[in-house]
Amino acid sequence: MTKYIIPEQLNDFQRSMYLHLCEWKSRNISGQPGSFGEKLYDVILPGSLQQGLPHLYGPVRERFREHQKKFPFSTHKFAGHMASSQIACANLFLPILDNPVVAAKVLRAVKPDLKSIAVEELDKGFRLEFWDQGVNRLGDHCAHSGTDADIAIAYRNQAGEVCLWLIEHKLTENEFTTCGAYRSHANQHKDACDSNAAARRGRENCYYHTAKEFNYWKITLKNKAMFPLQSLQKPESCPFKGGMNPLWRNQLMATAIEADPNGRYKKVYFSVVHHPGNMSLLPTMQAFKDLIGQKDRFFWFTSDQLRDAARVADHAGIQAWAKWYDELYFW
Repeated sequence: MTKYIIPEQLNDFQRSMYLHLCEWKSRNISGQPGSFGEKLYDVILPGSLQQGLPHLYGPVRERFREHQKKFPFSTHKFAGHMASSQIACANLFLPILDNPVVAAKVLRAVKPDLKSIAVEELDKGFRLEFWDQGVNRLGDHCAHSGTDADIAIAYRNQAGEVCLWLIEHKLTENEFTTCGAYRSHANQHKDACDSNAAARRGRENCYYHTAKEFNYWKITLKNKAMFPLQSLQKPESCPFKGGMNPLWRNQLMATAIEADPNGRYKKVYFSVVHHPGNMSLLPTMQAFKDLIGQKDRFFWFTSDQLRDAARVADHAGIQAWAKWYDELYFW
């Protein structure tokens, strides 16, 4: 068996996935490693190949680039990594959304209220790296950072209402990103983060609010039905300083869009999709769902659910994609 060079600090799932991706890369793209700093790893594409995104499904590669030109967004720094979640997200959703009629049938496997894709919205019903561009509801977007969902899908539900579905994609990550404000050296009130600052003192002492003037706590405290104060006050420290932080921010974006009286989306949902073998994310997602009270506006599902629905779809193209996707991400 080929001995591949991969990082040492990996859990069992990550190690299995990395080795599988190295094998797929060697068979289908190149056996040459790519660099991360001064180190070479087989799970990274050689620099000369990275621009071409050869690990992006061929039939949608041009659609990805066309979408990126029409609705500019940055290709992630680690897009040249075989385990890139940005590329994995495009590999999962763009082939499905290429045919809106088939897409509705496949996506309904995890979103039963979805009747049809609202192709007149966004870019024929979807947008990658979505943050409600032009509105900046959370007040945190600039040229280099800000909250966004990996993909947004506009659809009509069974009642005919136009809705929005924000989705965060995770492949091999064993935890969500923790709070940048808590990590910041400029934050002089970390003691407030470590005590129960969430509802009673969080707004006054949170670095996001006082220094950055982001709208996180304004939206949180304004929408008590989604973020019950009694739940926020229970933890011994701010519940959003750890892995729940990006879940909170994406849910805030969904809540703010839905609450807009002049908005066009009747209901807005937020989901996480992850590889079924990646169980490390479950405790954080369950903790967040418990915190907001088990509401239907947040849920998670696994990528194999869409793959399996595509396998039985009456469409040769989507079945071919399901086979390709299965070979790339499963073993």
